[in-house]
Amino acid sequence: MAVEIKKVSKEELDTQRGFVSKVSSLMKSRYEDKPLACVVTYGCQQNVADSEHIKGMLEEMGYAFTDDRTKAKLVIFNTCAVREHAEDRVFGNVGALKKYKLQNPDVIIALCGCMMQQKHIADKIKKSFPFVDLVFGTHVVHKLPELLYKALTGKRRVFELPDMDGVIAEGVPVKRDNDRKAWIPIMYGCNNFCSYCIVPYVRGRERSREVEDVVAEFKCLVKEGYKEITLLGQNVNSYGKDLNPRVSFSKLLRILNDLDGDFRIRFMTSHPKDCTKELIETMAECDKVATHLHLPFQSGNDRVLKAMNRSYTREKYLSLINYAKELMGDELSITSDIIVGFPGETYEEFLDTVSLAKEIKATSLFTFIYSPRPGTPAAEMDDPVPYEEKSRWMRQLLKVQEEISAEQMALHKGKTFKCFVYAKGKQGDNYLAARTDGNLIIEFEGDEGLIGSFQKIKVTEPLTYVMLGELERNDI
Repeated sequence: MAVEIKKVSKEELDTQRGFVSKVSSLMKSRYEDKPLACVVTYGCQQNVADSEHIKGMLEEMGYAFTDDRTKAKLVIFNTCAVREHAEDRVFGNVGALKKYKLQNPDVIIALCGCMMQQKHIADKIKKSFPFVDLVFGTHVVHKLPELLYKALTGKRRVFELPDMDGVIAEGVPVKRDNDRKAWIPIMYGCNNFCSYCIVPYVRGRERSREVEDVVAEFKCLVKEGYKEITLLGQNVNSYGKDLNPRVSFSKLLRILNDLDGDFRIRFMTSHPKDCTKELIETMAECDKVATHLHLPFQSGNDRVLKAMNRSYTREKYLSLINYAKELMGDELSITSDIIVGFPGETYEEFLDTVSLAKEIKATSLFTFIYSPRPGTPAAEMDDPVPYEEKSRWMRQLLKVQEEISAEQMALHKGKTFKCFVYAKGKQGDNYLAARTDGNLIIEFEGDEGLIGSFQKIKVTEPLTYVMLGELERNDI
């Protein structure tokens, strides 16, 4: 049953625009030149998209930008809570600014994102990092102008961490990191409650943007010349379940695919329990939708999957992959996520994950050793296997996947792909990096003026995780 989507009201957005003007005036009175802001982003693409909105608001408030934290008058850390390592990095990097803040008391240090939405983290910031001026959660990013104004003019630290399921704010300005590829969040939050994952607790319940809002933003990007546009959501397959009338993710893809223009559509992330044959058929039939399926399986063992609360079986996962291969053949590229050493997992159960990796033959895997997240069910489970043993399992899996990746790449020698040239390459000074429809990377020698365009590239030498190629005559 569809539920009412709580949008930020026009009145609230107007209020924030008023604070934009107040901060802008304040900056002009305090500094001769535009003050510099440094926005540091951790974690997923959703955080990257949030940071682009943060920078959009800051630009309107009169800030320019720098990557050097020690030159900034405002430093914002947009944090990730998915793994402990990311949290440790945040604490270390924030702590490193203590001396800078003491020497420059007018500098504002702010923290936002998923870490901050956890009470024990916010409490630690209050107690152990008194030089942090502003902390705000995932549900109030649109209120940055008001919160920043309070931090700049008040004598108290500002903490804005409401406990809520979240809202959708349309019309927030965006300063994109790239002028040819872009992110579009189409939904926020998650309802899945995988037992190891903190995301539903810090991002709130699922809420979809209205179709017309997504289409309007997409059209603007195409008009502005963007070539690769990635649709984002914690689980894009759940898009539209809360809309009235309901619109499936597959339907949204078809609507966007039918728009005029030369562009490619990508999406992430998909959850196997909601991945349908309809979605796979849409990928196969829509010429502008990339034939790359990122479908995390996390474990190849049914008992572990049940303990993870993943709501699918190994057989169900394989049936989806096999159907996708049947429809898209060699054009399909599969990537996936794996957690090694989930609490209670045995070596024999881990070997089921290895065997599944061998069966699906993914071009690459994103593998992680289990990291306990306080507040999740898995954090309370018995976990008898030592970290050193889990590390050994990880090395075994990585070795297997390295061989698979090399085999998959070798299949493409001599083939020509339509590629999006997105950056300078790493193989040499004159190399450019391009991405195929299936998300494979080809590096080739070429002029930097090709960056941001589609080109035909022939594979000359497949390596393990990248391929070398040469530019063909472009008649795309």
